[in-house]
Amino acid sequence: MKTVKLTSKDAAYCQNTFYEAWRLAIQRYGIHNPYTGRGAIKGLLPHGPHNVRDVLATHILKQTGSYEQASYAIQDTPDMVAKHYGRFLPQDKAALAAQILNRVWEAA
Repeated sequence: MKTVKLTSKDAAYCQNTFYEAWRLAIQRYGIHNPYTGRGAIKGLLPHGPHNVRDVLATHILKQTGSYEQASYAIQDTPDMVAKHYGRFLPQDKAALAAQILNRVWEAA
């Protein structure tokens, strides 16, 4: 939650203030500090909120092979997903289907 301070007259976020708040939260709570023991993820580097979108789209595309499902997750068009994230699509869709079926059989 952002509050009004001496240096800011408005408590609302703009693009820049949201980005800075995101980076501060990642630095403070996400990145593991071996000296203090604080932070959740070892090896995590500071990053902006847009990186989460990239990771989500790439993960869904790798798991499903579907531009449409990846586009739903990041609220964009399948064409944009194909253009920006298409290089992450598994080349052999038959192998992707086999992996999905193998997971189903392993769960049974």
